[in-house]
Amino acid sequence: MLRTNIRLLNSIEQLYAAQPRKEDIILRTFSAGERLLEQDCKAEKVFIIQEGLVKCYLTEKNDKRYLFEFLGKGEIVGEIEAIKKQNCLCTIEAISPVTAYSISIPFFLSLIDRDPEIPKLLLFELTDRISNTSSRASFQQLYTVEYGLSKLLQLQEVEKIRLSKEDMAAYLGISVRSLNRTLKQLES
Repeated sequence: MLRTNIRLLNSIEQLYAAQPRKEDIILRTFSAGERLLEQDCKAEKVFIIQEGLVKCYLTEKNDKRYLFEFLGKGEIVGEIEAIKKQNCLCTIEAISPVTAYSISIPFFLSLIDRDPEIPKLLLFELTDRISNTSSRASFQQLYTVEYGLSKLLQLQEVEKIRLSKEDMAAYLGISVRSLNRTLKQLES
């Protein structure tokens, strides 16, 4: 439900500390609600989250949102867009205050070419995403909405965040009305 990647975080922290002029990798902060990347827009940077939580979602043509991932420490966003030279696949928005390493795309691409550790870390990241996507699809098929909602409520408690009903419904793939009914069932 909440993904992290400490290996990638440790690697980028070492690169950040080693850079002589601190201009290729910059530490940036984002307020809750601020967007790091926006769907269908050009990605200007690649970000690796140092602290905080973001949500990843797609907005369909009918303006419905599908929230498919919560990302935390060490997770990378914008790398697919940088590698493929395409617009953003989804929107990445801060749920809590976020600190992230901001990497220029030319520098990120040069890291892939010259640092053998970076492609390995990216490969692990992408295989984890494929695995998590498959796991989540089967989870949604095999478990009830009530169970998924209870996991989301647990996430809120553990991470000390507040998810909107719209975000919870978008993550569970249900309407807000269905979410409200499920919340009432859990209360009784």
